[in-house]
Amino acid sequence: MNKSSFDPRLAISVMSARFTGTAIRLVGKGGGTAAPGLVAERLDPGLLTKLGTQLEHGALVVAGTNGKTTTSRMIADILQANSWKVVHNRSGSNLVRGVVAAFVDQTSNGGHIRGDVGVVEADEAALPELIKRIQPRVILLNNLFRDQLDRYGELDTIAKSWAKVLQTLPAETTVIVNADDQTLVALSDDIRARRICIGLNSAEHQLESLPHAADAAVCRVCGADLGYRALYLSHLGEWYCTGCGRERPPLDFAASDIHLHGDQHTDMTITDTTGSHQVQVGVPGLYNAYNALAAAAVASVMGVAWDVISPTLAAFQSAFGRIERIAYQDKQITMALVKNPTGFNEVLRMLTAETGALAHPTMICINDLDADGRDVSWLWDVDFELLAQGDGHLYTTGIRGADMANRLKYAGVPVERIHPLTSELADAFDAFIADVPAGASAYILPSYTAMLKLRKSLADRGVVQEFWEQ
Repeated sequence: MNKSSFDPRLAISVMSARFTGTAIRLVGKGGGTAAPGLVAERLDPGLLTKLGTQLEHGALVVAGTNGKTTTSRMIADILQANSWKVVHNRSGSNLVRGVVAAFVDQTSNGGHIRGDVGVVEADEAALPELIKRIQPRVILLNNLFRDQLDRYGELDTIAKSWAKVLQTLPAETTVIVNADDQTLVALSDDIRARRICIGLNSAEHQLESLPHAADAAVCRVCGADLGYRALYLSHLGEWYCTGCGRERPPLDFAASDIHLHGDQHTDMTITDTTGSHQVQVGVPGLYNAYNALAAAAVASVMGVAWDVISPTLAAFQSAFGRIERIAYQDKQITMALVKNPTGFNEVLRMLTAETGALAHPTMICINDLDADGRDVSWLWDVDFELLAQGDGHLYTTGIRGADMANRLKYAGVPVERIHPLTSELADAFDAFIADVPAGASAYILPSYTAMLKLRKSLADRGVVQEFWEQ
């Protein structure tokens, strides 16, 4: 279908979905980032495919356990800086209905999409269906970690579904994989699509051994133990199999000379076939070095020049709740989403990197609703022992705030530094802020639904924008 043709069924579904979204926002029931997609799909199941074929530069899909929201936003910013009109599920609603809702929101009443390239953040379980419907030009696989086991089951369940859909891809599709994750390499071996490998080649910030929360300690082909010439984050690194001899493939895009500047920004060098490129990333942490590398690789593969990529990454600001800086009263608050052991460990690594101890007041907000994962036993795989040193006080709240306080006690944090608060997040936030000294910095580490509820409270106070408005 081209933009000049008219499809009555498509037009009716778009208008109905748009009306649904407007009504939801008007009555204050949310951002309308999912329900409009359900309406549109019911009226026209082929809507997403029809709209996707209108995109002049095609679509790309970003998937992974950690970093997909940040990475997809980086990519969208770069493509916009390249003067392309981007259609993007920027709110982070990444199931099929959320993607449909985002596409509808950026489509005219006549069914003509207002963009020329699609950037789709995909939930791990939704990836196969989204690939089937969108038929993307580029697919980025960032990583695969344990996340919400009560929702998805073991990592192998997701891995098998990804492997199956990757085998169906045509030769003209490009699949970019984080080759530091041996699971992604195994899934993409012998596919017809073009494979691009990215990863780190950095002497800095290496781990001495596998964290106990690491998810891929054995070879996916022969089952033998993996060895590492360099280990960077969880099980990600320059791996090799001690049994069958498999090893990380050569990198097409590599990040090196990585310098982390506290919780502010990151400097690194990215090397590809065109040479070496000095890049500053406007967000901190080694995990964001991976995200920026992935975004740069996608943009480069899609034909964007480095003189567009580099300044855009330098100007990048985090997505809502993900290293989001909030000025409140006379204090500076940094909010960092935590949702699984690997991500939590990297946030703690960032907070304690400079001195080896926690120096600032920190509130940890843990919920166990469906979107968080009902099973919070993963908290025992997080290296909270990193917080045992230092004089930063720790406040706990959320539905499972008591569990969090107990975990900190077992991690060796002195009881006089642990402050359990009410599970009502707005009240807990006020109590926390009251204890933060004037002019000081503090951190809030919330699980997903806790982050949304806390941001809603702050939006009601006029402190931040609602996430769908960002």
